[in-house]
Amino acid sequence: MIEIELNKIKKNYGLKNVLDDLNLTIKTGERVALIGNNGAGKSTLLKVIMKQEQIDSGNINIRKNASIGMLKQIYEYEKENPSVYTFLQRSFEKYFELENKLNVLEESMSKEQNNVRLDELVRKYGNIQQEFMLMGGYELQEKFNKICSGFKITEDILKQDYNDLSGGEKTIINLAALLLKEPNILLLDEPTNHLDMKKLEWLEKFLNDYKGTILIVSHDRYFLDKVATKTILLENGKEKIYFGNYTYFLEEDERRTLAEFEVYKNQQKQIEKMKESIRTLRRFGEIAKNEMFYKRAKSIEKRLAKMEIVSKVDLENKNNLKLKINFNSRSGKDVVIIRDLCKKYENKEIFTYTDLHICYGEKICLIGENGIGKSTLLKLIMQKDNKYQGDIVIGSSVKIGYIPQEIKFEDKSQTIYDFYKQFDTRSETEVRNTLAQFMFRGNDVFKKVNILSGGEKVRLIFAKLMRQDINFLILDEPTNHIDIETREILEKSIKQYKGTVLFVSHDRYFINLLAERTLEIKDKKIYSYIGNYEDYKLHQR
Repeated sequence: MIEIELNKIKKNYGLKNVLDDLNLTIKTGERVALIGNNGAGKSTLLKVIMKQEQIDSGNINIRKNASIGMLKQIYEYEKENPSVYTFLQRSFEKYFELENKLNVLEESMSKEQNNVRLDELVRKYGNIQQEFMLMGGYELQEKFNKICSGFKITEDILKQDYNDLSGGEKTIINLAALLLKEPNILLLDEPTNHLDMKKLEWLEKFLNDYKGTILIVSHDRYFLDKVATKTILLENGKEKIYFGNYTYFLEEDERRTLAEFEVYKNQQKQIEKMKESIRTLRRFGEIAKNEMFYKRAKSIEKRLAKMEIVSKVDLENKNNLKLKINFNSRSGKDVVIIRDLCKKYENKEIFTYTDLHICYGEKICLIGENGIGKSTLLKLIMQKDNKYQGDIVIGSSVKIGYIPQEIKFEDKSQTIYDFYKQFDTRSETEVRNTLAQFMFRGNDVFKKVNILSGGEKVRLIFAKLMRQDINFLILDEPTNHIDIETREILEKSIKQYKGTVLFVSHDRYFINLLAERTLEIKDKKIYSYIGNYEDYKLHQR
């Protein structure tokens, strides 16, 4: 059964065609990944389906009587400021309406003396009770407890005022509320943001068991591999459909690209032969003074003019962003040595007599639940926090480069050019050429740093690091807010980097590609496991 059907959808913002004659069919039970670069129109497409955005032309058809719900990326204040518990209970309004009807009927039946009237009430009660049961009304509490447990929504959180939550906490609560409603069609815009690994794994299992249809926008490739049964690539306003998960998309896209390149090459050979035939026939016509040769040449020219030319396929990476980190001097063998580390904030202990040893050239991932102390450990290593007990020794000749989770600029009035020029004393032409390599072209270099997107901030800080001689790279959630294409370029850069890397990430795909060792913060200790995320999981069994 078809749940969503889009035909020849056009959506323009000014002169830009975000969606250009887009066609899409999503069937019941499909779990569809929607991918594409930032600005490709993914969130716009979800809003179009929800009819929150008007289209310029085309048709949108949603299955009759299908319920539909959408998770947004950002949530604002609630005017009534309910508790989290009350906010989540709103998801059960349709159940409560039926339950109230049943309660009213029960009271009426207990007082009714007329048998005919009583029979009518019993019949009505039976119909509503069956509807309530089919909707899962008697499993409401079980469902509520299951979802709260999965997202670690504790009793203390349930008592909090909704408006007192952080942006990330609001997103999690709204995701929980949406799953409690169980709409026939789920539209999820970056559902993995703000979720730690345990919550991610729980959500993956929940969505795989979900009976409805799901359309997901996400940069989390591991998540898409686990959940998606179909992948749709949005590119230049059009769709490309792949019947599999993200890894299947990569393999199939490469196969299609190579096949298209072969078609292009063969057509170019054919065109060249036709042009050569035209030249030869005209030459014969001139020599023999025979009109027949000219007519044959004209005929081939007409065939050539009518030919649908295949566009050239670029087998190289379309994005010319190349993140090559300077590496002129290595550090000593011992980069970081931590012994008997104890750290606490007020009465909360973060670390208790824990050790860590990082050696030159290692690529290490640091994992753990949200709030467990990952960013704290990075600050301690960078000596930005000296309130601790124990020993933290930074090795000889260690030069640290750091990208924080939340990138902030001291002078928000600076332009991209002004900020970068502080670290690069070359000429304006050379500076702008370098910035262009990081996709800051033309007048983009005069954008104020305070209006940059998350991905633009990461690129600008990387541009800064490229001018510095660093041999120990520390990254705190580097893949947050950047699209898949930029993530892949970042991965390639880190793979080629000869120095030491310590990074915090919940991007399991990223970890699997890069980590040679995985550190987990748990129970106020740092535990070390050889290998990437999959190797770490094997140790947990």
